[in-house]
Amino acid sequence: MAPEGLLSQAARPRFSDLVLFGFTAAEFVALFLLTSEFAIADWIYVAENLLVLGLALTRRAPIVQDRSPLAALAVAISLSYPYAQVICLRGTEGNIVWPDGAVVLETLAACLSLASLVAIGRRFGLRPALRGLARRGPYRLVRHPMYLAYFLGDIGYELDAWNTGTVLLVVAGWASLIYRIEAEERILAQDSGWPAYTAAVRYRLIPGIW
Repeated sequence: MAPEGLLSQAARPRFSDLVLFGFTAAEFVALFLLTSEFAIADWIYVAENLLVLGLALTRRAPIVQDRSPLAALAVAISLSYPYAQVICLRGTEGNIVWPDGAVVLETLAACLSLASLVAIGRRFGLRPALRGLARRGPYRLVRHPMYLAYFLGDIGYELDAWNTGTVLLVVAGWASLIYRIEAEERILAQDSGWPAYTAAVRYRLIPGIW
């Protein structure tokens, strides 16, 4: 029996697929509206959004999925805080720290995020869910490379321009990402291959640390 708060599903949840498609389309539009000048990292994110649009309607149905309110809240925060930072900087001037370093980290984060998305493929989803284990590409190095991309990108954005509002948003965003990591691992642990995978890939986010 699945633990409380989890929903076993045998068929593809078409409604949730359409929700993901609609959200990604809205995010795609927001990216263009909130980005005044596109850099390499921005075009990589455009490609990533296009890929998600395709995956939304072809991805695997979850075997088990976390449908709890806390998981939904964590997903909502982690998806919205990057755009909230952009809006925050439009209202209050930001402090510039290291623009060149920002470009390097933002581009690295975009490349890692896209590579992780390609590696996870049809297993991709927003809520913590079990659709099989991703073991190739960046997932051979750490267990959550897509979230690592978020962290790297956030550091880059803060180096480019920051204020008190953006720092608070990053703290909230990182807390939601850590919650998602813990929630996802509770779900993924139900896969029979999870013990072997965690033995081979020991670290969740940062090799040698965590």
